Amino acid sequence: MEELLSKVKTSSKLVQEGKLSYQWARSHMQILDNTINRFKKSKPLKGVTLGFCLHITKETSVLLMGAKELGATVACCGGNPLTTQDNIAAFLASQGIHVYAWHGQSVKEYDWCIDQVLKHKPTILTDDGADMNIKAHFDKRFSTMKILGATEETTAGVTRIRAVENQGKLRYPVILVNEAYTKHMFDNRYGTGQSTIDGYLRGMNLLMASKRVVVVGYGWVGRGVASRFHGMGSKVIVTEVDPIKALEAHMDGFEVMPMSQAAKIGDMFVTCTGMTSVIRKEHILQMKNGAIMGNVGHFDVEIDSKFLLKSSKSVKEVRPNLDECTLKNGKVVYLIGQGRLANLVAAEGHPPEVMAQSFSNQILSVLYILKNHKKMENKIINVPEEIDKQVAVDALNAMNVKIDKLTSEQIKYANSW
Repeated sequence: MEELLSKVKTSSKLVQEGKLSYQWARSHMQILDNTINRFKKSKPLKGVTLGFCLHITKETSVLLMGAKELGATVACCGGNPLTTQDNIAAFLASQGIHVYAWHGQSVKEYDWCIDQVLKHKPTILTDDGADMNIKAHFDKRFSTMKILGATEETTAGVTRIRAVENQGKLRYPVILVNEAYTKHMFDNRYGTGQSTIDGYLRGMNLLMASKRVVVVGYGWVGRGVASRFHGMGSKVIVTEVDPIKALEAHMDGFEVMPMSQAAKIGDMFVTCTGMTSVIRKEHILQMKNGAIMGNVGHFDVEIDSKFLLKSSKSVKEVRPNLDECTLKNGKVVYLIGQGRLANLVAAEGHPPEVMAQSFSNQILSVLYILKNHKKMENKIINVPEEIDKQVAVDALNAMNVKIDKLTSEQIKYANSW
């Protein structure tokens, strides 16, 4: 494992490629750049060790470099075995950041990398999917570490952290960055929507217009994915378990039906739920010859990829990140990125402009924990409203969008009975 890591860290070609990608991302992340520059002189993170478990992409590099510029000692690992961009990992390592990540890790290697970050004894954690937070709670080697607080980036991680809190086992406060309006309404919807299209195009390079695309789940991610496929001319079908979300999808003009029905007619499938086993063996066996499946939920549990990859008559990679699976019934179906995050495995993840908002929430939440941890309870909390609004103001300023302000007459009217 250490040999693989050292190869990534010492490649001068990768370092230069990563530096160019970092510079490109930072030049398109003005919101985050402005946030970093506001605190640069005071270095509020001086003497603080931060542990990050995030997808190591060009956008993430801007956050990690920003934390270092604010004075922090930074240790990071990938948030998924297949989503690290090696050139970014190499560049970050060249800048004095402790990096434990490379593309194509085994599950054992992925787990080892999280261990290495925690061995730096970070006092604040930033997580995407809660793997680091779960280890910090339940692995005996780390469960007594002094941690002031943590942040969580994604829906799947929020679900896991809520479960820990519900069991009464949360041992430090966790800010749910995913629940910030300026995160889920933009990152989850516009970011995942666009990057999913990117991942599917790179994975298959087939026409999307006229295809029946089954979007599984109609949360913020599902809304974005459905909207973008519709924009490509696809006939979008939505499956849901939540009656309110199903009604919304229907009112938005999409067909809504159970997966047992959609499986028979879909050409492409995108899982967006954060839930396990939403496309199961019985659904796969009903699919049309040539159906294509992919997942953009955080974990590779939404599609029964184990059945596909282990029980098919044959499995072969016919394009980068696209496996052709010949079922025992003779049908051929395709799986993007082994059922892991298609928008990050087959593409580059969210655009920098969107991640600038999410990561501004992250850095401001880290600073909030540092300042307020002594009076914070061991509970999950949403991003404080003042942070959410500040990110929105910064985003509007970065986009040169002006808005109105209430007049004194309107303020008086609003406060009058």
